[in-house]
Amino acid sequence: MAQILERTVLFADLRGSTSLYEILGNADATTVVTQSVSLLAGVVMRRGGAVVKTLGDGLMAVFADARDAVAAADEMHDSLQAHASHGTWPAAFDRHLPLLRLQVALAQGEVVEMGGDCFGDAVNVAARLLDHAGDNETLVTHSVLGSLDDHEQQRFRTLDRLQLRGRVEPVLVHLLAGKRASTDVVATAYGDIAPAHDPEGIRLVWGVLNRVYAGPSLPVVLGRSPQAAYCIDDSRVSRSHARIDWHGGTFQLTDLSFNGSYVRFLNDPEVLVLRRGTCTLHGAGLIGLGAPPTDEGVPIVRFEVMKFSGTEPLRAGKPGT
Repeated sequence: MAQILERTVLFADLRGSTSLYEILGNADATTVVTQSVSLLAGVVMRRGGAVVKTLGDGLMAVFADARDAVAAADEMHDSLQAHASHGTWPAAFDRHLPLLRLQVALAQGEVVEMGGDCFGDAVNVAARLLDHAGDNETLVTHSVLGSLDDHEQQRFRTLDRLQLRGRVEPVLVHLLAGKRASTDVVATAYGDIAPAHDPEGIRLVWGVLNRVYAGPSLPVVLGRSPQAAYCIDDSRVSRSHARIDWHGGTFQLTDLSFNGSYVRFLNDPEVLVLRRGTCTLHGAGLIGLGAPPTDEGVPIVRFEVMKFSGTEPLRAGKPGT
């Protein structure tokens, strides 16, 4: 019989397993991935949740209390890191374990429990939210955040409203940024925060698509999906390829793709490779989506970090010029 219950839905996904299969072979890679997913499932059970199903390289779980779900996300990240650093697997595996990165997404709302599975908007939102999570990140919806104690809320910073695939209305999302029981907590934009001085914007140019983003328009997702705020219609670009947000007085680029993002700053020949990683954007430069900006025909977004008080605009033109 179907039941309608208020639940916090958690999706966890291990990325990087493809490389493990290539390096270790099918049998050994399967051992590592299977044990990793079992480790995550154990965390869910210890924190009072229920595993609904495993999903190859990840799992879906539900919790009656959002605080338990956030604690489980914390422990999942910590447990995987400890599992690798303490040499739990054979030594031959250990050096490859950093290839596995964990993304977690949580949403809260009514779910329909039926036949051992769960359905509903909260399930869909949590699943889609994984597309926007970077390496070793936990993203939560505003309703999850509102269910936490005040000191726990201070561990999050806002990513503002993100457009999730398949949804008409954008979703207010927060990133878990601070460590549990730590006094050095990253400031969040949840609640009353004094405005930063000298607010900055970032200009993005791809072909004739020339836009400036700042304040309420951030974060901005670059991708092939029509729902992406900065839509780049190119087959080499992932649906949600990269995310730019403003944090700690800087613009940060987070790669969300399978093919990577590549950054080359103005007057610097070195190309910075991001594969599910994050870097700070400064000055001006090029972002190659799926390949280095030096490659022929790669989709390239030019960026310029600018002050609102009068910066010379970046001229539109061909991508990468």
